[in-house]
Parts: sequence; C-alpha cells; structure tokens
Amino acid sequence: MSAPDTNLEKQAERHGPSLFGMAAVVVFALLLLAGLTSWLAYNGNVPEQNGAMIDGRTGVTVSVD
Repeated sequence: MSAPDTNLEKQAERHGPSLFGMAAVVVFALLLLAGLTSWLAYNGNVPEQNGAMIDGRTGVTVSVD
C-alpha cells in the first residue's frame, strides 16, 4: 500500500544529498580496492632466493633450479 499524496519531486530533492553520499562512498571503496589490487600485483610473490634450499628434516642442501 502506498501513501495517498506523494510528491516525487519533493522526495527526490530531500533524498539527493543522501544518494550523493552513498555514491561517493561506493566510488571511494572502489578506489581503495583498485589501490589494494595494484599494490598486491606490484609486490607479487617473488621468491627472494634462487638456487639451494635446506631440507628442514635432514639438514641436507637441496638444489632448486
């Protein structure tokens, strides 16, 4: 059931700042997400050492090439 006397222009005017605020928050969140994604892609998961690793169980040097 709807209200009997709705004035859509008046309601749109009253809700305008709230809708603008919600849109601004969504844009800000998307910018943060894009920043996080680019930061993670830039740092990556690059191994720091190449070559030999030591087996923790036996202490033997294992070649990783």
